[in-house]
Amino acid sequence: MNQNYLKQKKILLVDDEQELLDMVVSILKEDGYTHIATAKTAAEGAKSAQKNPPDLAVLDVMLPDGSGFELLKRLKETRDYPVLFLSARGEDEDRLQGLGLGADDYIVKPFLPQELLYRISAILRRSYKEETALLSLADCQIDFERAEVLRGEKKLPLTAKEFALLSALAQNAGKIVTIDALCEAAWGDNPYGYENSLMAHIRRIREKIEENPSKPRSLLTVKGLGYKLITEE
Repeated sequence: MNQNYLKQKKILLVDDEQELLDMVVSILKEDGYTHIATAKTAAEGAKSAQKNPPDLAVLDVMLPDGSGFELLKRLKETRDYPVLFLSARGEDEDRLQGLGLGADDYIVKPFLPQELLYRISAILRRSYKEETALLSLADCQIDFERAEVLRGEKKLPLTAKEFALLSALAQNAGKIVTIDALCEAAWGDNPYGYENSLMAHIRRIREKIEENPSKPRSLLTVKGLGYKLITEE
């Protein structure tokens, strides 16, 4: 997998120790990560995640206004993304509680920088599949390098918004991608109010990738939640 692809993922760090935050940000930036947000309380973390959903959250267990476990529950109510716990507490009970709530890993302070980078990289590799140059669907192939849909002899170009939406769906192939997540992927940090535009773009995408857009086989609607892209093996 292309490591540069992973380094573009958005990471949210929540810890009340400013020195540790600065250290982790420095470690990540030196390793090539470019999109890093920080927060010092659970409230700040929840607000940051709502405004700009991360691809990975790194949470301290002990926060001034609650626990990282409680914050994890709040975060996963809106979007299911991977979580790594950072904590000075290494008790098995805490570790199992975090993993039981849906965390992907647990690392105890103090830690070696390389260990942290390894854990983060491993989580991202497991959680996000890089879109291949050609993605096969029931009625076509999508060429992400050229931003085209290939249907027989036809080559149908994708607009920037169509490309962004298909990329988000392809990264989560077979899984539901929420309406909010798709709007954020296409319109950025302030995606609210774009639901009708999203529906219009989905219709145009189906016209390009489906043999019968009225009876889609690849880009499915999950009523009340979002959409799901079904790929071919």
